[in-house]
Amino acid sequence: MQLDMTKGRPMPIIMRFFIPIFIGNMFQQFYNMVDSIIVGRFVGTEAFAAVGSTGTIMFLVLGFANGLATGFTVLTSQRFGAKDEKGIRQSVANAIFLSVIVSAVMTVFSMLSMKGLLHLLNTPSNIYLYAYDYIIIITGGTAAVCFYNLFSALLRAVGNSKAPLFFLILSATLNIFLDLLFIIVFKWEVRGAALATIASQAISAICCLIYILLKVKMLVPHRDEWRLKGSFAKRQLAIGFPMALQFGITASGTMIMQSAINRFGSDAIAGFNASSKVGGLLTQAFPALGQSMATYTGQNFGKQDIDRIHDGSHVALKISLVAALLGAGLALLLLKPAIPMFLGSNADIDAILPWARPYTYMSIIFYMPLGILFIYRDMMQGCGYGFLPMMGGVLELVARFTTAMLSMHFNSYLLGVAGDPAAWIITGIFDAIAYQYVIRDVKKKFAAKQEN
Repeated sequence: MQLDMTKGRPMPIIMRFFIPIFIGNMFQQFYNMVDSIIVGRFVGTEAFAAVGSTGTIMFLVLGFANGLATGFTVLTSQRFGAKDEKGIRQSVANAIFLSVIVSAVMTVFSMLSMKGLLHLLNTPSNIYLYAYDYIIIITGGTAAVCFYNLFSALLRAVGNSKAPLFFLILSATLNIFLDLLFIIVFKWEVRGAALATIASQAISAICCLIYILLKVKMLVPHRDEWRLKGSFAKRQLAIGFPMALQFGITASGTMIMQSAINRFGSDAIAGFNASSKVGGLLTQAFPALGQSMATYTGQNFGKQDIDRIHDGSHVALKISLVAALLGAGLALLLLKPAIPMFLGSNADIDAILPWARPYTYMSIIFYMPLGILFIYRDMMQGCGYGFLPMMGGVLELVARFTTAMLSMHFNSYLLGVAGDPAAWIITGIFDAIAYQYVIRDVKKKFAAKQEN
């Protein structure tokens, strides 16, 4: 069911769209955690550390491809807000063509450069083979992940956040089943976890495509529309490439941060990964809210209703404040019980917990700036502005690079895990200021169109 976000009170409209995305993001985190839990409990602590140590590479490769694919759908939401059905279909055809090219290039590039990236990250020798086996399969399935995210983003662009939730639940269920089959029954260790992830994403992508073909005809291009339209491609690339570069820049900073943490050994890696996974689960309201505001902003931008866009930002900030307070409280309660869940009862919890606590204690203080970062960044992208959000990504890189270099220089684990909080507060402030510029610029452009 499509949702027109250009009508009605912003709070209930945003919440109606936000809740399915939030639930879906939680499922995404849960089944990512299931990978880690099953690997940690049935393969071992070193395998758990290896899978966790590749998270930054996954974010770099898959985030870049998905940033492009998601950026391609911003135009779809704008055309939906403008009630331009032909424009919607043309934007979809363009997005699919461009995504084919992107996923192919990213797959080849990432697989060829993987050994070098793992060495660059200071991956400990005792977990290197596990890490390589896992990440080479994940990056080999870039197309499956990219197209699942593309089809889900297209549905959200026209206000449908419920169908992507259904397919994400399907993907999560399949992933758990395949994890158990491949790791416990077939004894494929970390390779089984990677294959389970890619297979579940591919099946969900196919199901999502079938749903679009049968139920959402406005997203199905006509035969004569299956071609690259230059003007559309230019606009989609102008939004998509900065979004992808922003993911890439952010991931590069996270890789530098991970490299600093890796120097402290496998216990430190396991502790940091466990705490970051708990934190990742409890902060899923923020990316869900960002995705919601991107669609809300895109549709209202297409309608040229700037006041409604601004009203929506106030609603999003209120939701973010509640999420930040709840997430911080739960993080403090759940950290210690979560570690045995990941690593099993035989793991040396007393050795790992001191490495897990610092990241949690530091990061919860800055959950609100993280929420602000997602809200304003995605709203700017919904208006079609890609450069300023990308510059926010540059600031994230600078913050993580600085703390990582200081960590290596002073041999300080605390400085290593300070990278995320430092990035959130600096970029949150920047994005809040940049959003004000974007809103003023959009007002001027709309006023100029009305005068003409």
